[in-house]
Amino acid sequence: MTGPFSRTASIYDRGLAPDPANHVPLSPLSFLKRAAKVYPDKPAIRHGRRTITYAEFHDRVRRFAGALLQAGVRRGDTVSVLAPNVPALLEAHYAVPLAGAVLNALNTRLDAAAIAFILDHSETTLLIVDRELSPVAKAALARTERPVTVVEIADDQVPDAPSLGAVEYEDFLAAADPAPWRGPDDEWQAIALNYTSGTTGNPKGVVYHHRGAYLNALGNAFTLNVRPESVFLWTLPMFHCNGWTYSWVVTAAGGTHVCLRRVEPAAIFDAIAELGVTHLCGAPIVLNMLIHAPETVRRSTPRPVIVGTGGAAPPSAVLAGMAALGFEVVHMYGLTECYGPATVCAPQDGWEALDADGLALQFARQGVNHVAVEDATVLDRETGRPVPADALTIGEIALRGNTVMKGYLKNPAATKEALKDGWFRTGDLGVLHPDGYIEVKDRSKDIIISGGENISSLEVEEALYRHPAILEAAVVARPDDRWGESPCAFVTVKPGAERPSESDIIQWCRDRIAHYKVPRTVVFSDLPKTSTGKIQKTVLRDAARDLGARREAKSV
Repeated sequence: MTGPFSRTASIYDRGLAPDPANHVPLSPLSFLKRAAKVYPDKPAIRHGRRTITYAEFHDRVRRFAGALLQAGVRRGDTVSVLAPNVPALLEAHYAVPLAGAVLNALNTRLDAAAIAFILDHSETTLLIVDRELSPVAKAALARTERPVTVVEIADDQVPDAPSLGAVEYEDFLAAADPAPWRGPDDEWQAIALNYTSGTTGNPKGVVYHHRGAYLNALGNAFTLNVRPESVFLWTLPMFHCNGWTYSWVVTAAGGTHVCLRRVEPAAIFDAIAELGVTHLCGAPIVLNMLIHAPETVRRSTPRPVIVGTGGAAPPSAVLAGMAALGFEVVHMYGLTECYGPATVCAPQDGWEALDADGLALQFARQGVNHVAVEDATVLDRETGRPVPADALTIGEIALRGNTVMKGYLKNPAATKEALKDGWFRTGDLGVLHPDGYIEVKDRSKDIIISGGENISSLEVEEALYRHPAILEAAVVARPDDRWGESPCAFVTVKPGAERPSESDIIQWCRDRIAHYKVPRTVVFSDLPKTSTGKIQKTVLRDAARDLGARREAKSV
């Protein structure tokens, strides 16, 4: 390359090549190395009655990495872990990459067939299994096409869990020599593999690199103001985007991880009151769980607890309910393909003057790119150009930066389609507000087209959540002979509340949104969810189609 911007043309590049003294590959492994040096005696991990200091955390990770190497794991191998939020899974976030391998944290709610597919597709060399999950692991291993070494975790919180007869995790560590501490040779080297929670077909394997994990962790630390005094409660599954990178964030800050085997309101309130929890993360379903927890398990929060939430926009009623309990909700947005959170609804001066409903509506937006994401915008799906910032024109949300995945494992076609024209195309539809804030309107597949008009299911759900008797709501398209599609609402009634009629719900919506957006059908039922708390709209769309077919047959 020649010209005014070529490297050879600059006096600042002549004889000033990168050197180990001034150029080190970025990796979240460095976070633990520093934390153990700065806070050796500080609690790094709490799990029930057990406490692990940062010095012990560092030593255990080195032994874990040494054990992996002694077991034959080599650079670029995949090590899978099937476990709830226990210390071993957190330790794996450091030990596996320290051994040069790639961590694949498995979704704990998958069935044996799905786990077997992932083990084979990822070419897993070694699998670490919590004994509580040994039945599904055993069934999955029986389906795999290649041999897999197994290590199992025994936890005194589930003393009666069945054994697979494999070496136990603590014995695995005790028999190993500590591995030398070294980071990756290249920050583009893969650090983790996360499979999408697709509802149809096989999931895609999303590949993360050390650089992206490092930068997104720092971006998330900045976003939620995680500090050395922070105490982070693991209500978010660590298998979900590596816990939105908070598996590395908390360590970077020198804070304390509090492991939580099961997400239950009583356990959450107890941890907040007794352990001084300052931060937690989770999907809106977790927030709803806390808001509607029985009075018998609720405990006062000694200080405001910062809650990071993502997924679909939490309804304004949920945001208001959390504020009333003493939680400060930070709304973020992201996907598996971008290491979890990529945008944040950053508060602005003047918002504090809004009433509760107005403030909640502002915070329900997905916001702007966080500090480690280069850019976020909304693109016209045909032209690829940004849509007008008018809060009306719908386009596809797109992201760009170092915190976008390397790509999909063994799937170059899908990678090329997702990383298009210099942007990661999310598949989410949204609008751009005049202040530059993004608002998700729907997944592209969830937009309802009724009589030629686009209806955002999220807008209808927002109206439904404001009904005093509704606990949860989801809206999908139902085939309609006249309109092509019409909104169909699935709602769950709050415990103890009197169930409203279908006509009551319809009228409630008519009073709050445009009439063409109002559900023509209301179904009262529990809502199917993924392991990360997302409502499975694919299941509901199938149910809506069946409902439409039955009504059509009845009319005939």
